[in-house]
Amino acid sequence: MSLRIVPESNPSSSFTHQPSRAHVAPSAPGLHDTLRAGVGANPLTTPATQAISAHPLEARLKQWEATREQLKMETLRRTYGIAEPVRRGMELKITREGTWKPLCLGGNSTPSIHEEILTGRDGIIEWEDVFTGEENGANISVHEEIERKVKM
Repeated sequence: MSLRIVPESNPSSSFTHQPSRAHVAPSAPGLHDTLRAGVGANPLTTPATQAISAHPLEARLKQWEATREQLKMETLRRTYGIAEPVRRGMELKITREGTWKPLCLGGNSTPSIHEEILTGRDGIIEWEDVFTGEENGANISVHEEIERKVKM
């Protein structure tokens, strides 16, 4: 494992701002059909290391975060031994899998405060913290959601 600070450069061979032929409106061949293609990738189902946008800079920034995390774990391993990164990984896994929040409080789409503290992101406010993408979602009550969870 290397102590890489900057992620590897994997520039894509091409990038275009022009819409693909698959998302062209049938009635107007030159126009992009946003209703069929969607606005972009769903931020709730896209992994954290994959960029939501197709722009190469955003993909590079996502790689930057992953590289920073790998560097931190490798430094901990070299300083304290293998037990420290394994312990931190286990704590992070427990907080990700053991936390359940109702949809009216943000659901599990946003990371919990415990996960943010363990990853060191508790003092950072990002776009995804404010605009979660669920502003127009279905509003179900807490009671209905708990009934679904316990299969009543």
